[in-house]
Amino acid sequence: MPLIHECVVTTLSPEGRPHIAPLGLIEERGFWVAAPFRPSSTLFNLTHNPKATASFTDDARIFAGLVAGQRNWPLTDIEDWPAPRLSAALAHAELIVARVEEHDSRPRFFCRVRRIESHRAFLGMNRARAAVLEAAILATRLDMLPREKIESELAYLQIAIDKTAGEAEREAWDMVKAKIDAHQHAKAAAQ
Repeated sequence: MPLIHECVVTTLSPEGRPHIAPLGLIEERGFWVAAPFRPSSTLFNLTHNPKATASFTDDARIFAGLVAGQRNWPLTDIEDWPAPRLSAALAHAELIVARVEEHDSRPRFFCRVRRIESHRAFLGMNRARAAVLEAAILATRLDMLPREKIESELAYLQIAIDKTAGEAEREAWDMVKAKIDAHQHAKAAAQ
């Protein structure tokens, strides 16, 4: 399996409006590959504007918030680059699409890294942040996975939250759990 960089990607609409979304960029043979699902704003934007910014953050609330529908995270312009970065980014990478491999559900945009810049220090790993990230990924696949799998995964991830979470990680966990619970309740009500 390839290395995947979990980050927040900023793309630009044809009119130049920034759109941010959590995305795992696949490191593959000198490229960073974005493979957004159809349909998505990220896919549309990359098709029309082949530049993006990957922001790397350790704030689990941003991933959780994006999955829960919060899109108003502060952005910072980058000198000589069109797509802004997250203001909370520890670092960012500027990406230029070099080629595209079409696919029915997930086209692959092979990007070259133009530049990587650091903004703040990374102070180490945290299991609760990783648990929130995993839960956020689960929350994007609620219609693809069986309910039992989601519940089993969440129960396991809850252990890391209970043992290692700070206030920010607990807040992020609650956001993701609320998103998952709302989906599960809506699904049960529809049956």
